[in-house]
Amino acid sequence: MTYRAHDARYQSMQYRRSGRSGLKLPVVSLGLWQNFGGTRDYPSAFEILGYAFDQGLTHFDLANNYGPPVGASEELFGQVLARDFRPYRDEMIVSTKAGYHMWPGPYGEFGSRKYLTASLDQSLKRLGLDYVDIFYSHRFDPETPLEETMGALAHAVKQGKALYVGVSSYPEKETRQAHRILEEMGVPLTIHQPSYSIINRWIEDDGTIDACGELGIGVIAFSPLTQGVLSGKYGAGVAANTRAENPRGSMRESHTEPRVLEAVERLRPIAEARGQSMVQLALSWVLRRKEMTSALVGVRTLDQLKDNLGVLENLALSDDEIAAIDAATEGGRIELHPRPSGWLR
Repeated sequence: MTYRAHDARYQSMQYRRSGRSGLKLPVVSLGLWQNFGGTRDYPSAFEILGYAFDQGLTHFDLANNYGPPVGASEELFGQVLARDFRPYRDEMIVSTKAGYHMWPGPYGEFGSRKYLTASLDQSLKRLGLDYVDIFYSHRFDPETPLEETMGALAHAVKQGKALYVGVSSYPEKETRQAHRILEEMGVPLTIHQPSYSIINRWIEDDGTIDACGELGIGVIAFSPLTQGVLSGKYGAGVAANTRAENPRGSMRESHTEPRVLEAVERLRPIAEARGQSMVQLALSWVLRRKEMTSALVGVRTLDQLKDNLGVLENLALSDDEIAAIDAATEGGRIELHPRPSGWLR
């Protein structure tokens, strides 16, 4: 059966401008980091992707290394674009990134022009697209001149292979430098994608989010649930079929330390008083700041996506609620400030 998007798909979603650009994103975006790789079949993938678009979720976020195996998420989304989403391509924002290890040798990772250019070409081939809407430098490369990395992003725009460019996990100093270099090249830095959540506040602590607001750079938070910890599902021990069961997964031991889980449990009555799930409270908190364009969520099931989208019913947080959240999480926060070696994504 041929897919036909829901006629009312734009009635409930909210959209925010990315910094001072003309680009608007849905306040909830869908990331295909860990749940749309080689083990995901087409029907179950499209159940989620089709429902997302039917709800006005127009932004789908990928990277060259998303899977597993690497490249698999782009390949799967490329199939969806070809079979079902093609008539709606101009209503969608498709983003990808390059920065982490993809192939052997000195040109297969980090921030050289050689790697970024080759990686984008490979991503476009996997996606079956002539261009992506956003192309990111996935992590700061301390050994490559930032002028070279930003030059590669600017080149992608000037070639027509990307409409906008962004950075991911760049600290405050490097964010400012990247913005300045791109501005001199005539290409704006449109968006920054850092990790950010109630218990992971490094972009506040080092001033990155303030710099983005000052410079007119949009912000889209990845891991707003801190790898699912803020859903509350780890409170009574490790739940079945969760990331914490996978020794090679993206969770760190620090994510489930007793002090962290105790802080998360202190958030539960705040969520209940608002008539929200823990997930929805966490997303409301991330989206409370004016600099925040969107929260990037990852889901394994359709029910999880519906829970995430439920945040649209109650986004506003009062000053008293924010203060209560701060008090609840005191002593239970974790430090995920980016390092040169990066947090594998």
